[in-house]
Amino acid sequence: MRLCTNKDIYAKKEYVPEGACKMDPYVLIQYGNQERKSKVAREQGKNPVWNEKLTFKVEYPMGATDQHKITFRIMDKDTFSADDFVGESEIYAKDVVSIGMEKGTSQLPPSKYRVVLANMKYYGEIRVGVTFTRTIEDEKAKDFGGWKLSSYP
Repeated sequence: MRLCTNKDIYAKKEYVPEGACKMDPYVLIQYGNQERKSKVAREQGKNPVWNEKLTFKVEYPMGATDQHKITFRIMDKDTFSADDFVGESEIYAKDVVSIGMEKGTSQLPPSKYRVVLANMKYYGEIRVGVTFTRTIEDEKAKDFGGWKLSSYP
């Protein structure tokens, strides 16, 4: 998955919090029970650029539909207090995973997704691309206490 940019989270003047231009935003990305954190875009304000690749393990098929949901929680890093929630966006990747399982790889090119602010209003966007590549774990090699056991006699 490639996390690209975030643009104009605070698009309307009445929703611009004091000090928004001094934000240090980062993104918490959640897929199933896995969570990753982007780098903090220090002093990039409301238009940060991350340009990061993050990897998640995908199991297919999954029972519940929202297991293929990717959630992006945009946060503002604070030094002396708890980090602030800025907004959130979601992508449903079920089709990308299904096609990738069939063809070996599948991609959602970098696209813009709307951001929902803490007040439940849509403002701004986040640009994200998703690539799924099928890998098959070697059943012969078993993980044992941090060591891979081979079938070699």
